[in-house]
Amino acid sequence: MARFFMAGTNINGGMAIMKGRDAEHVRVLRLRPGEDMIICDGQGTDYKCRLVKADKEQVEAEVVEVVKCPAEPSVKVAVICGLPKGSDKTDYIIQKSVEAGADEIMFFQSARCVAKPQNMERKMERWQRISEEAAKQSGRGIIPQVSWLEDMTAALDVVVKKDLGIFLYETGEREALSDVLDNNREVKSIALMTGPEGGFEEFEAKLAKIAGMHICSMGERILRCETAPIVALTASMYATGNLA
Repeated sequence: MARFFMAGTNINGGMAIMKGRDAEHVRVLRLRPGEDMIICDGQGTDYKCRLVKADKEQVEAEVVEVVKCPAEPSVKVAVICGLPKGSDKTDYIIQKSVEAGADEIMFFQSARCVAKPQNMERKMERWQRISEEAAKQSGRGIIPQVSWLEDMTAALDVVVKKDLGIFLYETGEREALSDVLDNNREVKSIALMTGPEGGFEEFEAKLAKIAGMHICSMGERILRCETAPIVALTASMYATGNLA
């Protein structure tokens, strides 16, 4: 079933009026009067609608039912990644994180980042479009926000506001990710921090520990920087009962 978010849509008196890009999308999809569609308010509520008419100016749909979006996890997970090299990797992280249930995705400049932040305003616009398309495709009730953090300090400022902080590290004394998640199944918010190509410097792991993060391992296999956040996110969803 076609899915749209509320931008450019007004709902009044049991009718949804769509204009702008989403209205154009309805026409591109060639939806016909009588066909069903979903309009989401971006806050986790779905309006199940039936198309009444679509012309060059606007789209009108009748609201049939209002329900809570069933695809939203009970836990809010922030995926925080050292900026990888290459737009293909950032795009992959955003798309798959949204599909897997992330609440927000952030990139930051860590010590071993090869990529240098340039044209970040344009990048963030592009990142947000990827998030929106992934949210539509996967039936999400929100469009996860994608943002840029200047450095490790800014990243840790985000982490300390979460119930549980997990720092994925490839060396030294670490806890098993599975053990940490098993012991924190009832948390409402999690921050997952992963590194760029080459991982983290030792001093970054020390800063993370000072901030109260769990320094964790995901086993003996070495994961690529674009794979690690998705694996950790999926494990978090499973542990908190959000992956059947």
